[in-house]
Amino acid sequence: MKKFDKERVLLAVAGPVIALVAAILLTSVVLLASGKNPIEPYRLMLEQIPYSDIQVLIINQASMYYIAALAVALGFRMNLFNIGVDGQYRLGALVTAIVGAHVALPSFLQIPLLLLVGALTGAMWAGIAGVLKVTRGVSEVVATIMLNSIATSLIGYLTLRDNFGVLVGDNVTTGVMKDSGWMPGIDMGQDVGEIYGLVFLAIALGVAYWLVLNRTRFGFDLRATGESETAAAASGVDAKKMVVTAMLVSGAVAGISGLPLLLGDAHTYSLSFPAGLGFTAIGIALLGRNNPGGIALAALLWAFLDKASPALDYAMPVAYEKEIATIMQGLIVFAVVISYEAVRQWGLRRQQKQVGAQLAAEAAQNVKKEVAV
Repeated sequence: MKKFDKERVLLAVAGPVIALVAAILLTSVVLLASGKNPIEPYRLMLEQIPYSDIQVLIINQASMYYIAALAVALGFRMNLFNIGVDGQYRLGALVTAIVGAHVALPSFLQIPLLLLVGALTGAMWAGIAGVLKVTRGVSEVVATIMLNSIATSLIGYLTLRDNFGVLVGDNVTTGVMKDSGWMPGIDMGQDVGEIYGLVFLAIALGVAYWLVLNRTRFGFDLRATGESETAAAASGVDAKKMVVTAMLVSGAVAGISGLPLLLGDAHTYSLSFPAGLGFTAIGIALLGRNNPGGIALAALLWAFLDKASPALDYAMPVAYEKEIATIMQGLIVFAVVISYEAVRQWGLRRQQKQVGAQLAAEAAQNVKKEVAV
């Protein structure tokens, strides 16, 4: 590997590593301040890894995190902050659940239809922010935040019993989806659980993300527009079209991020359907540096903290609050922003020194030539 490549890898890895180390240290300080063992919680959570049921839970949760984080990363690569992934995810899951409860097709048609419905719903919702940005100059951050709020109200309206709501006990649902829309998974045993079948969709989306961004003209145009709209326009790229397209694609991916759970386990949308996935995905995309491999590792880490932390409540003789994992997740997001900026500044200074040394060497060589003449 060339020296340049080694430095590039170092810069790519340094940010996440520094963020993780900083988060662990700061979390330990919080534990010490509360008079508790700063090492024991980590040991307790790591002890959960060998259990097969925890492994299944981590993989399933990570698949949803991964898809949502890819949606965020698509926006980031375009220099767009699609903070509305959470609304797109929830609305996509809701509309998919409604369609799945009222349409009955053979399984080989039903499942693709539900995936398409989720993607189109998310794309439509994100596309509103894209159109507002290019036509009225509205910041996508403001637009998507407001759309999140509107999505919450729209979901509340659609789940009313006068519309599509079905009361099951004390919970309001959209009704159980037709069996043909249930996505089969990998059965790991009666006491272990089942790995969602759409885990493989998450893997496929990660591969497609890398190929499209790095091996297609569309990916080049997207990255170029994200770097500089002016330069992209000079090379013939329609920047406004790319903004709308990027938001549509990001929204489509966000719209299917809840389907592993919906089609693989819940089979209905209800008040207990997980919220906040889109906001979690922002931290995961940041930690993974918008790289599909890095995002996968970050999603697994986040899912591990989520699923292993309940063991802290039952620790003996001293119990620890499972919110320690939440504190650590928050500190990771906080540290990752600072560490990336520090690493970026260090990289720029290093490049400037290298360029200065190269120019000095060339100047010295020119002087030697002139003296020789």
